[in-house]
This record gives sequence, structure tokens and C-alpha cells, in this order.
Amino acid sequence: MIKIKKFVVNPLQENSFILSDETGECIFVDPGYFYDEEYDEIREYISENNLTPVKIANTHCHFDHIMGVEFVRNEYSIPLCAHPDDAFWIERAVDQGQMFGFDMNPVRPIDIFFNEGEKITFGNSELKIIHVPGHSPGHVVFYNSENNFLMGGDVLFYGSIGRTDLPGGNHQQLISAIQEKLFVLPGETKVYCGHGPETLLGFEKTNNPFLI
Repeated sequence: MIKIKKFVVNPLQENSFILSDETGECIFVDPGYFYDEEYDEIREYISENNLTPVKIANTHCHFDHIMGVEFVRNEYSIPLCAHPDDAFWIERAVDQGQMFGFDMNPVRPIDIFFNEGEKITFGNSELKIIHVPGHSPGHVVFYNSENNFLMGGDVLFYGSIGRTDLPGGNHQQLISAIQEKLFVLPGETKVYCGHGPETLLGFEKTNNPFLI
């Protein structure tokens, strides 16, 4: 059974997650930690739950989702995994931050590239990688059918979708990818979004004004 812990972090209220299972191994999904107290909260959570971090898995690499990557790398000596089409966002981490008025430290290159159809593994658990471009070129989601959830990043929100006006964004591509790759999954699939509350695929399929 996968345990999902959500942390709402940084000035943009980004949802960062730690996923763990019964083995104690865990992964970080979209670590956007920015403040010292957020670093302390993460250290405490990992320690109190006797977790062993094994990797960072990013849905995409916009600046608010990578603010804490170097902290996690340095603290736990684990690799950053992401899609190759978002590597340019890592290279532009400092510039990304400046675009929105934030001082970002450089982020080292992605350690491990993954692609659609591959899997993220930790402990006894695995997440299927689904490429859903449009918000960013290398945006992926992580799907687990056994526990019936989706780590959705900034593709789909409660009643909304991700913005497509940043470099590499494409509105029609995002709409098509959601409809063709996500809406074919079970409607009761719970979506953990990159910002805001969770939702269900079935609810968004019939109620999201951008998709009906």
C-alpha cells in the first residue's frame, strides 16, 4: 500500500509529495521546498517515519516544482529523474525564477531520464509513466492502478487545466493528451494535483469546462 504525504510549499503554494510503502523506501515527487522551515519539516517527516529516500521524480521542471531539488539531492544523495524534453527548464532554473521575481540557485542536470511506458519503482511499488505534454514539453504523470491514483502535476486541476503560455506550452496538445491518455483511465482514479485540492478523473471528464 502506497502512502501519499502532501506538503503545500513555497510562495506559489505548490503541492510537493513524498510517496512511501511498507518497505520504508520513498520517493519525492516535485520537491518545491523553498523556506528553511519547509526543509525542517521534510527532515522531520523522513526521520520520524524511518523512511529511506531513493529518488526524486518530477512531473515537470517548472521552477516552482524544482525549488527543493538541490536540498533533497544534498540531504539524501539521491538522483533526479525527469523527462528529457524538460531538461531545458533545469538549465534555465535561475532565469525561470527571475521571470517571476524569485532568486533561484542553479540546479544540476537531470540524473536519470525516463520516458512514457517506463516505470518509477521504490520498495514493492511502481508508478507507470504517462507523457502528457502541453503545460510543458516533458510533462508526465505517474499512475498506479493498484492504489487507483495519479500524480498529475500541473496537467489537470479541480475544474481547470494547466497554463500553456510558457515556452514549450501548447493548449490543444494539452487538451488532446488529457482526453486521449488520462480520460481512458478509470473515472474513480484520484488525481493529486500540482496546486490546489485533489480531484477525480470521472468528475473532470463530465464537469471540467475546459474539457467538455
